Amino acid sequence: MGRYYSSKKEESDCLKNISASFLNKYGYFKDGWRSGTINWSRHGEKTGNISVQSSINEEDQYIRLYYTQTDRQTEEKTDFDYKIPLTTTPCYFGGNRYWFICPWYADSKYCGRRVGVLYLSNKYFACRHCNSLTYNSRNLGGWSKLGGQVVSIPDLERLEDEVKLKYYNGKMTRKYRRYMERVHKSNYQFMIMAKRWSK
Repeated sequence: MGRYYSSKKEESDCLKNISASFLNKYGYFKDGWRSGTINWSRHGEKTGNISVQSSINEEDQYIRLYYTQTDRQTEEKTDFDYKIPLTTTPCYFGGNRYWFICPWYADSKYCGRRVGVLYLSNKYFACRHCNSLTYNSRNLGGWSKLGGQVVSIPDLERLEDEVKLKYYNGKMTRKYRRYMERVHKSNYQFMIMAKRWSK
């Protein structure tokens, strides 16, 4: 793969991304060959899409990405077509967990990191390190730092919709626990902002 490196400190939270867990959920890591499309949207409006193919066999494991980008200034369209190697690690309760192997270069050095998420910054999907990305929480300061990244109402509603079962065998389910953690965080943020504006 050719060199790809961006020195601009963007926030990974705002970029289009592909996660290995998402592809696994929709069957891309089953033995054989799979293909499909990933769509992104914001506030109900479509913001982009890519075509994804996966090949899982004993000799080779990879995903292949196809997409087109349009230059905002010249409106020139560029087609992209490249592979991302995959690797696996054993899970505690059996089976394997899939990871991407970032194929790009940063500071003239091959990356090869095992990562769970790839981000689209500039032209290619690459890991957070190669894209020189930061997190939203690292750019916060003062009162915002205390509250952390804002939890939106749509995010809470989405997480609540994902909860099908709150408890199983007397224990809180993973999705319900994640939803409740976001609820507590949202309440804490409102409390921080209330203190800020009351002064």
